Amino acid sequence: MQSDDARYLKRKYKGGSLDVHPTEKALVVQYEVEATILGEMGDPMLGERKECQKIIRLKSLTSNTDIASLARKVVEECRLISPSRLPEVEQLLFYLQNRKKSAEKKEKKQIKPRDLTPFEGMELDEEANINSIDDYIELLYEDIPEKIRGATLILHLARNPDNLEELLQNGALFCFSQFHGLITHYKIGVLCMSIIEHELKRYDLWQDELLKKKKVLDFLKRDDDPDNQNLKKEYEKALKKYHGLLTKQEQLLRVALYLLLNLSEDTRTELKMRNKNIVHLLVKTLDRDSEELLVLVVSFLKKLSIFLENKNDMAEIDTVEKLVKLVPCEHEDLLNVTLRLLLNLSFDTGLRSKMVQADLLSKLTSLLGDEAQRQIAMCILYHISMDDRFKSMFAYTDCIPQVMKMLFDCGEERIDAELISFCINLAANKRNAQIMCEGNGLKMLMKRALKLKDPLMMKMIRNISQHDGPSKNLFIDYVGDLAAQIGLKEEEEFVIECLGTLSNLTIPDLDWELVLKEYNLVPYLKDHLKPGSAEDDLILEVVIMIGTVSMDDSCAVMLAKSGIIPALIELLNAQQEDDEFVCQIVYVFYQMVFHQATRDVIIKETQAPAYLIDLMHDKNAEIRKVCDNTLDIIAEYDVEWGKKIQSEKFRWHNSQWLEMVENRQMDEAEPFMYGDDGEPFLQNGDILERPDLFYSSDGIIPVDGAISPEFFTDFQNGDLLGPHGFPSSSLTDGYGQTGVTPARPATAYGFRPDEPFYYGYTTSR
Repeated sequence: MQSDDARYLKRKYKGGSLDVHPTEKALVVQYEVEATILGEMGDPMLGERKECQKIIRLKSLTSNTDIASLARKVVEECRLISPSRLPEVEQLLFYLQNRKKSAEKKEKKQIKPRDLTPFEGMELDEEANINSIDDYIELLYEDIPEKIRGATLILHLARNPDNLEELLQNGALFCFSQFHGLITHYKIGVLCMSIIEHELKRYDLWQDELLKKKKVLDFLKRDDDPDNQNLKKEYEKALKKYHGLLTKQEQLLRVALYLLLNLSEDTRTELKMRNKNIVHLLVKTLDRDSEELLVLVVSFLKKLSIFLENKNDMAEIDTVEKLVKLVPCEHEDLLNVTLRLLLNLSFDTGLRSKMVQADLLSKLTSLLGDEAQRQIAMCILYHISMDDRFKSMFAYTDCIPQVMKMLFDCGEERIDAELISFCINLAANKRNAQIMCEGNGLKMLMKRALKLKDPLMMKMIRNISQHDGPSKNLFIDYVGDLAAQIGLKEEEEFVIECLGTLSNLTIPDLDWELVLKEYNLVPYLKDHLKPGSAEDDLILEVVIMIGTVSMDDSCAVMLAKSGIIPALIELLNAQQEDDEFVCQIVYVFYQMVFHQATRDVIIKETQAPAYLIDLMHDKNAEIRKVCDNTLDIIAEYDVEWGKKIQSEKFRWHNSQWLEMVENRQMDEAEPFMYGDDGEPFLQNGDILERPDLFYSSDGIIPVDGAISPEFFTDFQNGDLLGPHGFPSSSLTDGYGQTGVTPARPATAYGFRPDEPFYYGYTTSR
């Protein structure tokens, strides 16, 4: 209140910063006003400072305006701008003039969908100013219209990131993150979820009512019927009302979901939302057509999807099917966030199955040409290609030609990890590999891999080489190039892939003896069999390579003479706990016993058969299988070892019975094993010397000793009966034909990449 002795008010204006208006064609002058109330004697009584701004609108500014003249006019008419700042004014006017040109060009372009449309009641006829924040806060204490105006002005300020720090420091305003506790206390989040659930139910009712009216109208299609015309008008009126209600409802849903999304930054609050079924509400909202609402909903789901419980909730309902419908779409932000959500979900095997069933594969393939979405689409495709069920499906799209073009377009640059990993997975399928080799595909892949010494590219080539058929025969031209890499001091990873590729080339026309001699590979192979001479991966590839070349008789003799067999036994002792090593070394022995020269060395000069007998009962099924096949061949060619092998098989098959007899354990169900005096029939004899106790298919064999334990062992193994019950030897089938030699195991666990796989389409829990 002004005092009685106050005479006049003295004001001082102090010029401040000068800048351009962010949106209008105007200059903004920030200045400070110092107001002082003087008394009768001229003494200052009360002083106040206030920061203000003046907007100088330049309506005459066009692309042809003389900037120098306009700047002088502005300085002359505005006393807040010092004449010394004329060059600064000219510079700002020049900036405005050029900004106007660029703005006109932008106006011709279509407005991006991310520009938010204002909610109803948010339109303003004034520009929000951060310096007037106190005035806007005062409006919040007025009547409803002023409250709306004040809140809208503050909202416009908050949309500018530059204003957030000042708004945070304002004591009269609450920072939203600090306001979470108060919102939670009053259960605003629960209220929002109740509103969303209620509005979704209303949406279903609106659709049902509209559908009923549409069915009635479709049933009565006589245009000349007055009643039909009235029904048609009523339907059109209802449809118009429906769209109006839908627009308002979607605005309400956006506000409520934005609030919940911000509240979910606290994981404890997010867990409460999950318990209130937030995932089902969001997925149900995916049926809407509003792109801005969908961006918000999908973003919320993407945030939730990083937790297993939320992902499982999405798996229980048709989330993937609804998301796939949004791919592709014209809204760039919606497409991007949808793909990111699908990427999160694609880590689940069951959800990947749903994606493939919903035809996402072809849609993602079409997005490989979109540079903005290519990387995310590639990552999802990579996850799908990890599943052997779906590898073959890529052959029926144009995905493989596209990724091959991407590979070759890289030139000598480093290939993206996602791209080369995707190609490696694709090459594991036979049909895909054939498509990759079409034209000069294999030639260009080999050229790039050998030139750049790229181990990942060579891994892709190795996967291609594992498939039998026309594609494998193409590698004959590159055997020399691959063999030349082994003797050189290349990176170990690259050499491993070259060795693996050569090991896959089981081609009858390939002269392995010539390759070993020309590139002097035998010393390299022998040196790298020593335990600790290199990394285990490289040593394993050397063993596999020896198994491949041992299929050739002359190569097997060359390897035997070089002393590789004792080296393999030494390696077997060192790696006896590693099933992969054991399986591949046993396979080398299996290949070598087919040849007379190496068979004699293995049987007569080494203890390899004894090791094989020990491994005959290994817990790994693949190792047992290879051992049995190898021992069967040894038993056929060496009588002494044959008896030992058959005796061991007999002991193994009847180990429990033999243990019971030798330990004199009596079973009440088998009193016949003991005499009347309680003494065992065997007394101190060897069980193998009592053929009268051997069982046949009909009962106990007569006591004539005509049938030996060897016969019983053959019978137990099924060696005496063919597949249809006819007599057979260990190397012939039921019709007297020679049995098929088993192929080299790709792994100790019985997996071969060219075998088909069958899985059920089940969802992971």
